[in-house]
Amino acid sequence: MSVTAAQGFRAAGVTAGLKPSGKSDLALVVNDGPLAVAAGVFTTNRVEAAPVTWSRTAVGDGVARAVILNSGGANACTGTQGFLDTHRSAEHTAARLGVDPGDVLVCSTGMIGVPLPMDLLLPGIDRAAQALAVTGGDDAAAAIMTTDTHAKQSVAQGEGFTVGGMAKGAGMLAPGLATMLVVITTDAVIDAERARAALAAATRTTFDRVDSDGCMSTNDTVLLLASGASGTTPAPGQFEDALASVCGDLSRMLVGDAEGASHDIAVTVTGASSEDAAVAVARAITRSNLFKTAIFGNDPNWGRIISAAGTVPESVAPYDPLHLDVTVNGVQVCRDSGVGEDRTLVDLAATREVRVVLDLNAGEAEATVWTNDLTHDYVHENSAYST
Repeated sequence: MSVTAAQGFRAAGVTAGLKPSGKSDLALVVNDGPLAVAAGVFTTNRVEAAPVTWSRTAVGDGVARAVILNSGGANACTGTQGFLDTHRSAEHTAARLGVDPGDVLVCSTGMIGVPLPMDLLLPGIDRAAQALAVTGGDDAAAAIMTTDTHAKQSVAQGEGFTVGGMAKGAGMLAPGLATMLVVITTDAVIDAERARAALAAATRTTFDRVDSDGCMSTNDTVLLLASGASGTTPAPGQFEDALASVCGDLSRMLVGDAEGASHDIAVTVTGASSEDAAVAVARAITRSNLFKTAIFGNDPNWGRIISAAGTVPESVAPYDPLHLDVTVNGVQVCRDSGVGEDRTLVDLAATREVRVVLDLNAGEAEATVWTNDLTHDYVHENSAYST
């Protein structure tokens, strides 16, 4: 009941026939108010899907009443017709709900370059509208899955208010934004300005610090809807903390379900001159295929860690390359850029979670970026994705 855990929301997940598998593929989330506050964060990919273009504009006024989401087709790189289909989806949904089309946000996920079968999608919207229920959160979360192996949901309780969210994502996970569709709901009383600021802050340290494979999607969307139905206006920081908690949970679930992965890896860079420097170095490591394949092979090869760190320009992350320390799962395998403890003390085969800490010894700032290992299964799944 993630997106319907908060008061004032109904949801549904139905089968429109977009997936050859016959599994559910269309979700609808409706905000019954009394407020209709909304905020969104979207992909920074210059090649963006039609639903992103629509929703970025529609949420600009800070108002939304509903979100219609489909899996089974990204509606990206589909030209003018793709945007018209997005518009039709919003209009059709709005007509069924009795709201303005400009207050309906649209999300799509699936193959790029394939037009949506509107003869299936529009009747599916009708069925979703009929199936709306305050218990429909689970069905909605299942309907947006593509290569996900399970639905991703999270709920956080505040003092008199609730925040709930659902997400999909298992591949093409890279910062700016990490690849995903996410809908977060709350019954807190907040205005659009607070919603936008809170969502930007939460995504910056959660979804934007997930880097599975370095590939950025055309459809990334994170939406926040606020109904105000609890009647509670959270004290400063309370809503923001609850939102960050839900975003943190969901972002970790994305990594935990990454395509073919056998290890979830947290790369923490400490002792940096600034947070930006720490993030830049952590990103360099999490993007290294040599590092990721070493972890897949259960090899704590610290040389691949510091060599990846060395690719970050000094102007971005100043540090002395002769004084780097690396710890893997509590064992300091590298000291002063040389041999530390015996790396055979690190048993990566015994655990799925791997924690790498690189100390730059250049300041007080730190940051963590999550990634996963690069496996045979990842290569197979993505080589066969369109077939």
